[in-house]
Amino acid sequence: MTVHPSISLALAAEAGEWGDIEAVEALAEAALAAAVADLARLEAQPFPDTPPEVSLVLADDAMMADINSQWRNQPKPTNVLSFPAFPLEPGGQPGPMLGDIILARETIEREAVELGKPVDEHITHLIVHGFLHLFGYDHLENNDAEEMEAIETRILSSLNLSDPYGDTEPV
Repeated sequence: MTVHPSISLALAAEAGEWGDIEAVEALAEAALAAAVADLARLEAQPFPDTPPEVSLVLADDAMMADINSQWRNQPKPTNVLSFPAFPLEPGGQPGPMLGDIILARETIEREAVELGKPVDEHITHLIVHGFLHLFGYDHLENNDAEEMEAIETRILSSLNLSDPYGDTEPV
């Protein structure tokens, strides 16, 4: 019997018009399951027997701007922020709490329109993106961005979603 690693999701709708919260939770669970399955395929990515917890916070632009200002000194909203509970290098074993992923509804909606994609697809991408940050992946350097984007693209492909980066340069 193969044991598949999993993640425990704690969802909190704190601010904003998120509509059907159960639908958002289902998107998050599917995105996290695909991300965990992908990372578990990598030999260097061990997972604990007890599923680590991820907290997903649903916010609006005002709340996100406050958080972004406080933690990153950038007084503006952004689409997603991740706050790892503990430092983790890519390939490291997570502890019982991975950390928080925060999403800003209005920014996500604006970006989805600009990108010409459904909001649900953009939310799924940002959850995967935030989750990889909790696992120590980053995109500050070009080679790190290429690695992270390749993983995101592979995970999204497993969910039958398109490459969010297409032919763009790494961010």
